[in-house]
Amino acid sequence: MEYMDVREASEKWAVTGRRISMLCRENKIPGAIKEKGEWRIPLTAKKPADGRRRNVISGNRTKLPLPIGVSDFRELVRNYYYVDKTLLIRDFLDTIPKVSLFTRPRRFGKTLNMDMLRVFFEKTEEDTSIYFQDKKIWECGTKYTRHQGKYTVIFLTFKDVKFDSWEDTWKKMRTLLQMEFSRHGELETSERCSRFERDYYQKVVNGQAEVVELTQALSALSSMLHAHYGEAPILIIDEYDTPIQQGYMRDYYDSVILFMRNLFSGGLKDNPHLAYGFLTGILRVAKESIFSGMNNLKENSILEERYSRYFGFTKEEIHAMLAYYEQTGQYEEICAWYDGYVFGTTEIFNPWSVINYMDEGCYPRAFWQSTGSNDIIRDIVSQATPEIRENLFLPLTNG
Repeated sequence: MEYMDVREASEKWAVTGRRISMLCRENKIPGAIKEKGEWRIPLTAKKPADGRRRNVISGNRTKLPLPIGVSDFRELVRNYYYVDKTLLIRDFLDTIPKVSLFTRPRRFGKTLNMDMLRVFFEKTEEDTSIYFQDKKIWECGTKYTRHQGKYTVIFLTFKDVKFDSWEDTWKKMRTLLQMEFSRHGELETSERCSRFERDYYQKVVNGQAEVVELTQALSALSSMLHAHYGEAPILIIDEYDTPIQQGYMRDYYDSVILFMRNLFSGGLKDNPHLAYGFLTGILRVAKESIFSGMNNLKENSILEERYSRYFGFTKEEIHAMLAYYEQTGQYEEICAWYDGYVFGTTEIFNPWSVINYMDEGCYPRAFWQSTGSNDIIRDIVSQATPEIRENLFLPLTNG
């Protein structure tokens, strides 16, 4: 009998090689045999029926839609299926570090969690408690819920600061700070702020502040909010390292790191006008580069147990989602494709891939690989010493 390998079958049937290997293991391809660790498939074998209904989830009007690309917390909990991560708030309030840094890979829910923190803590005219009253945090009692809607919040996201030059990057940063200052329009005429502070506020809002002046923006805005409301604000910065990565790859690293170091130092280091600070990013920029002397910083990386369950999906959350969408038979396939992460000691699934997989009728693809650039990793590997390269390849050779 003549045979073909997995690659040939993949090209013939337009099915991923990983899917074909799984079908072989499940004895769904008659005559398939394994020799020397490789599957051999009869040339006469027919493409097996998948047995699944395409678009069964996205076309089901009786179920909440999946939140593809939705990072607005209020919109998500109103209109989409939400995996409840609100206990992150409880765990934070149990320890209340002054400044918390969360480092996680792309597409693991960092922006959504920061927006959740913003909605929970921020004082607004809207009663935002409605977004939490049916969530896990509300079951924890008044020790935690009394913080809801009690703070002013400074919120910035640098996720779209991706430019080829420092000049364009600086213009974008100036615009972001201008917009955040404008959001706090009550400060423009606040008698509780000094004339100097109000003049500075006007300069930022009018786009007239120069680079050096803007390095004090976070310090000045937090000071003015503290004076106006009599309570220190919370500062949230999402994807803090995106401009730094871009500067590294486009040869303006020195300019961007100098600006960011001074901006963060004023806003986060020994700032008496700060209640709490939250930052997210992909990379941990070395302390001596940007967080120098910031002894109030608590880093929460993928190696830490605390908060390990709040970025990405756990096994229990995957089971609950599959049960809701009546797809419990797909758990093993999700494990084969989108498992493989461990944060602290918690096994984590890639949320972006899982949601897209289910939205596309449970047909597996490598969804995550197209979500961003790996240029910085490629650059680091290309410049690595032989010793570093050997250490990088150890996990592959030992696997």
